[in-house]
Amino acid sequence: MAPVATADANASTTNGSAPVKAAKAAASAATQLFNPFYSPDVVGDKDDGDYKYANYKPHWPDVKWEPLGEIAVTDRAQFADPEKKSLLSAASKVQHLTPTIGTELSGIDLRQLSDAQKDELALLVAERGVVFFRDQELNIREQLELARHYGPLHKHATTPVPREPGLEEVHVVYNDGSRRPDPSAFSKIELWHSDVSYELQPPSTTSLKVITGPPYGGDTLWSSGYALYSSFSPGFQKYLEGLTAVHSAVAQADGARAAGHTVRREPVESVHPVVRVHPVTGWKAVYVNPGFTRRIVGVPKAESDAILQLLFHQIADNPDFQVRFHWEPNSVAIWDNRIVTHSATFDFWPHTRHALRATPHGERPTSVADYERQTGKVAKDRQLDLWEREGLPLPQHDTTVARGYTD
Repeated sequence: MAPVATADANASTTNGSAPVKAAKAAASAATQLFNPFYSPDVVGDKDDGDYKYANYKPHWPDVKWEPLGEIAVTDRAQFADPEKKSLLSAASKVQHLTPTIGTELSGIDLRQLSDAQKDELALLVAERGVVFFRDQELNIREQLELARHYGPLHKHATTPVPREPGLEEVHVVYNDGSRRPDPSAFSKIELWHSDVSYELQPPSTTSLKVITGPPYGGDTLWSSGYALYSSFSPGFQKYLEGLTAVHSAVAQADGARAAGHTVRREPVESVHPVVRVHPVTGWKAVYVNPGFTRRIVGVPKAESDAILQLLFHQIADNPDFQVRFHWEPNSVAIWDNRIVTHSATFDFWPHTRHALRATPHGERPTSVADYERQTGKVAKDRQLDLWEREGLPLPQHDTTVARGYTD
């Protein structure tokens, strides 16, 4: 379950005794525990000093928005040159960080991309999961303009926006010395998530720019849903393809209310396939995350819990699926929320870490069966597809052969 700010619902309401006062004090403290999914407004935010980016510090507007309906989206990656010549030829260096996930492009100015290069970037992100850039001078309005190329922008119902007016489509990530993460508020595995996966049409090609960062720490890790799917046996893959799961915004909204903030749009729960297909690559990805996925539909609770715990731990624990990025000021990451999960490290207190996110909506997640019925194509296992393209032998899945190695 996603970590949220909560009060002790069982505290006594009787007045006049020391134990009751102590219980109330404990409950009050519980509501103020800092956790990385929710950053309460604190006095430290008011003391800006000469902070360069004070206008982008967290603000929780007291407004109400209508529920989201169906949104028309067009995946720009479908228009890209499969070889991505325009984008890659403009880079001074293209560095794949792991075989599975993560590529860093050097020598690219995101402000100068042509529409063709933007489309090719969307395809590269769809294939590699996340793409990194350093030394990017684009401001937040230019970041929003780039994000709009990929779809209508999401406005978050509970998390902060910048103080500067007119930036309600920006999600602020901000932690400083006034926010000391409390390990009693969350466990590390709970921090892994795909952004707002509870929406009917969760995000696609998402960008984050760090504008202030610690001298060390504060890294972000991404884990590949493609690789997670590829890691399982064919029988288990087929089983997962037939499942759906509930993704919920309720806990996040409850945390906002507990801290006295307005929930700008009422929380929703959506049912999405456990295995979704990327509309352009045609590759299958496991689509669950510890932050927002609550249960598998139509199976016994014990079965749901066991399957989700297996998937969650593989996401968080298996380094073969992951890439880790150390931010510098003006670093930008662009990832495809449909096929990866991510989590930050909270090891940098008391330093400041400040970032701005732009989050385009994607399509409604598509199951393997729906994708194949709608397109007439066969959805593929990414790893098998790449091996086949390279002319490499495919595994035979002989269950009598011992697996594993020591290093």
